[in-house]
Amino acid sequence: MKRLIIYISLALFPTMPVLALAEENLVVVANTGGQELTLTREQVRNLFMGASLGYDFRPLALPPRNRTRSLFNTQVIGLTEARIQSYWSQMKFTGRMNPPREFNNKDELLSFIESHEGTVTYLPADVVIPSGLTIVYSTD
Repeated sequence: MKRLIIYISLALFPTMPVLALAEENLVVVANTGGQELTLTREQVRNLFMGASLGYDFRPLALPPRNRTRSLFNTQVIGLTEARIQSYWSQMKFTGRMNPPREFNNKDELLSFIESHEGTVTYLPADVVIPSGLTIVYSTD
């Protein structure tokens, strides 16, 4: 019975797997003030976990339970949301660091990052990136 449902779904929605794959890829974009820059996965991970890279970047994030954030956490950071929240709770409690500033949705995030040099965030790869921003990392 499960096979029949899968075959019918593939027949009725042949582009669905392609769209799902497109949503799986992410880009990390930054307002670098026009400077070209490429970061590695490890550098991006460290940046979003509070480490200094020698660049004056301020990471920005989407809210918990956001699909893009979940994908970023698993694909780039390599931790679950619960583990990341626990880490930031410890950092805040000890007074060492604060987590990335959160925005409600990608439109607010894009609007903010466009007007604030030195900010960096992650977005779905299919989002149209404004010309003033630089893609510094991609998961594809």
